[in-house]
Amino acid sequence: MAWIKTNFEGVWIFEPKIWHDQRGYFVETFNASTLPDSLQNIHFVQDNEAKSTRGVLRGLHYQLPPNAQSKLVRCVSGEVLDVIVDVRPDSVTYGQHLSVILNEINKKQLFVPHGFAHGYVVLSDTAIFSYKCDNFYAPGMEGGLHYKDANLGINWILPLSELIISEKDQILPTFGQHKIFV
Repeated sequence: MAWIKTNFEGVWIFEPKIWHDQRGYFVETFNASTLPDSLQNIHFVQDNEAKSTRGVLRGLHYQLPPNAQSKLVRCVSGEVLDVIVDVRPDSVTYGQHLSVILNEINKKQLFVPHGFAHGYVVLSDTAIFSYKCDNFYAPGMEGGLHYKDANLGINWILPLSELIISEKDQILPTFGQHKIFV
């Protein structure tokens, strides 16, 4: 198992060891004892799963303090482009984004700490997306960013005309208009 540090403070990519044989494969998707030292105090309290079809874009979402959430995200089936945006005003990567392909083949996972907006778009016919959270969802404490904010410059890979987006996500503010995360 490998935890790979990114250029974003607190963001890690997990590349698990996959054992293949004639029966299929085996992979350990989570083991608290293998977390990097900086993540040893993370205690996940909730698991979520969503099934979506090609072109569904969910995000970019975050929870405001004191209900902020860290997440460990993965794509169980299919393929997604997972995207995070740093919304921590004091961060050197404030306003920058990171995109990672997560799929059922590479089995990579992305650890997203507090202070990041998170979203993904489904690239395969369908995808099952799963994630662990270290805090419970709190209605009314949501924040978010508009997926096609030109200032963020996110390449969602699929043409924008093919995206399926909830009404709620279509009216999220741009980066310059979002609620400040502190």
